[in-house]
Amino acid sequence: MSSEPLEPPSPERRRLYAELGGEVRANQRATDVVDDLVCELLGVNRTDARCLDILEQDGSMSAGDLAQASRLTTGAITAVIDRLERAGYARRVPDPSDRRRVLVEPTPMAFETANELMAEPMRRLYMPLASRYSEDQLRMFIEFTREGRELQEQHAEWLRARLNERRAKGA
Repeated sequence: MSSEPLEPPSPERRRLYAELGGEVRANQRATDVVDDLVCELLGVNRTDARCLDILEQDGSMSAGDLAQASRLTTGAITAVIDRLERAGYARRVPDPSDRRRVLVEPTPMAFETANELMAEPMRRLYMPLASRYSEDQLRMFIEFTREGRELQEQHAEWLRARLNERRAKGA
């Protein structure tokens, strides 16, 4: 990384940054609305849906791994898994490599419901849009989205540190 000072952005570049920031924020709000509606249709809360999404994307994992991926405590993840099990979206299964260990996995109903509510409708909506872009442009979107997610994760860590500082002062 260069230590040279950056030139101030041009007025057009500042305008584009602001427009991009506005569109990212609006996209996050639209995603939030979709997530709320999917949760209502699934009959689960947002935390449970986030954990179900992790399982659906990553496959079976230990409760500890799911707790880490979702940033929940092990106590909280037990309650999440219990609720997802009761709803029919997840199940506990023996680890095939260590029978003493239990894994959590999404059920076929979880995959069917995710496909019905998200994957298939979004594929129909996004394919006409995505087909307008070259493979190089799609790679650039993937890179931008990945790096943007990484920045959000870094920002979340910073916010957690601020929250911990506030809690320490109040304790």
